[in-house]
Amino acid sequence: MSKITPKQVSDLRKTTGAGMMDCKKALVEANGNKEKAIEILRKKGQKVASNRSDRTSSQGFLLSSINHTNTEGVLFSLNCETDFVVKNKDFQDLAHRLAPLTLFSKNKEEFLSHVIDNQTVSEKLLHLTGITGEKIEVGAFLRLEAPYVGSYIHNGNQIGAIVGLTNRSENAAQLSENLAMQVVAMKPIAIDRSDVDPKLIAQEKEIAREFLIKEGKPEHLLDNIIRGKLERFYKENTLVNQLYIAEEKVTVKNYIKSIDPKVAVSGFKLYNLGR
Repeated sequence: MSKITPKQVSDLRKTTGAGMMDCKKALVEANGNKEKAIEILRKKGQKVASNRSDRTSSQGFLLSSINHTNTEGVLFSLNCETDFVVKNKDFQDLAHRLAPLTLFSKNKEEFLSHVIDNQTVSEKLLHLTGITGEKIEVGAFLRLEAPYVGSYIHNGNQIGAIVGLTNRSENAAQLSENLAMQVVAMKPIAIDRSDVDPKLIAQEKEIAREFLIKEGKPEHLLDNIIRGKLERFYKENTLVNQLYIAEEKVTVKNYIKSIDPKVAVSGFKLYNLGR
């Protein structure tokens, strides 16, 4: 068996990011062959990933990527198990390297097969699992296409949104960012009342009716009271009917009109790692 030098261990660590002892053990097992040692470390990552497949990767680092024409955007998060790993610079650096690559893939599965550093993204995450001892995986992969797409990621990279506009205008960048901030702050479930799932509306009506009956409200008043509750539901939960966070007496719909009456929201995506 050849003697393993500190330089070999250091070189392998720089290449893989694995711990010094893990690198030394891999080199010993590979009889000093760097490529074999890398493969051993990859297999270790796969083994750790398998052992932790039932764990929850509820922590993570969220980023957005927008193409150069602002017509496509992706919300992307790299997830792990603990806040300790989220704060690790190497973990965040990898998230920043991977995020722009999401624009070349239509979905998460396609993205995981993308090649970076002579590895697929999937293999790279397995390798990082072996290094950290935590389950590492892609969390958010939310794509949006529109004539103009903008985004906002809140400080801390735990929650963010992308918003699509129906038209491009000179104010599109600021408008889309402000609307994305609105989405992050107020967490709407739909753009307008017509976009809310009818099943959800039926559920809200049923809950309200049961509550009012328990309160002893007269039967002939129930429908009117429920209509009022639904109006409040729409104002609180649909984007354009919410009060705009920067001007509390103005709805989002009226705010958009004040900026550009020819522009409307075509879609939005919200992701919250903290929920």
